[in-house]
Amino acid sequence: MPAVTVENPLTLPRVTAPADAVARPVLAVTTAPSGFEGEGFPVRRAFAGINYRHLDPFIMMDQMGEVEYQPGEPKGTPWHPHRGFETVTYIIDGIFDHQDSNGGGGTITNGDTQWMTAGSGLLHIEAPPEHLVVSGGLFHGLQLWVNLPARDKMMAPRYQDIRGGSVQLLTTPDGGALLRVIAGELDGHAGPGITHTPITMVHATVAPGAELTLPWREDFNGLAYVLAGRGSVGPDRRPVHMGQTAVFGAGSSLTVRADEKQDSNTPDLEVVLLGGQPIREPMAHYGPFVMNTKDELMQAFEDFQKGRLGTVPAVHGMTAGGPQG
Repeated sequence: MPAVTVENPLTLPRVTAPADAVARPVLAVTTAPSGFEGEGFPVRRAFAGINYRHLDPFIMMDQMGEVEYQPGEPKGTPWHPHRGFETVTYIIDGIFDHQDSNGGGGTITNGDTQWMTAGSGLLHIEAPPEHLVVSGGLFHGLQLWVNLPARDKMMAPRYQDIRGGSVQLLTTPDGGALLRVIAGELDGHAGPGITHTPITMVHATVAPGAELTLPWREDFNGLAYVLAGRGSVGPDRRPVHMGQTAVFGAGSSLTVRADEKQDSNTPDLEVVLLGGQPIREPMAHYGPFVMNTKDELMQAFEDFQKGRLGTVPAVHGMTAGGPQG
């Protein structure tokens, strides 16, 4: 980690918050519980215990791994349905194959992102390729769920294949942080991901002892999830470490610092920064469906059971179903 980097960050555009920016305070720091997803790969539930009013428009996020698989161990998720939101899968290390019943799909690896707008509904599968199952190897990534407003919940599904080399790379004035803008924009620099709900998604690598203070849209919420390393967040320097999420309050800038000393296996602080414009609509969420009402949830289950969300391509010879992913 990380897969997408540069030798000299000072060759990149530099961003910082203006001097009169209002620093966002840290409202809470939570620790993600561990669990298992799909066919049994380990995850950390990044948003567990956080009130939804601080997450909106984000629904959930899992850190998948980091895990070193032995030969025969790599796992994925079986065919399963989605409706009413977008899934974002970001692979930092390893390889994942994706296929959906709408014809979308591909292989993502080492800094690539797949952005699947489920909309009115589809079936999809995510799994390591056969050669990785045979060989084993390192696997590490994120899956983020982004809600859709009521007007877009039944839109046609869409798939975006975002290659690691297409992300917008930025740095801080002293070159102490490398910022990868995956979606949305940061200080006028846009990432490649096209979103229906206005959001910003940034993967930042912060060198030991370095600090970043970024301009942050005042109408967005603010979240920071630590993938690896140790540091602090906000004007009060609240300590954070791997597997923790910081929830920021109102303001126009967001600050993250890396501790001077990091663990031997983690040279830098790795953090994902998320911001989005809250939808502020009722949410009914159960399993793989995210709708506005319980009646709409029941309709989604009925449509799935009757095959209206698509069919599994015959070449796989599998049956639809399985847990969320």
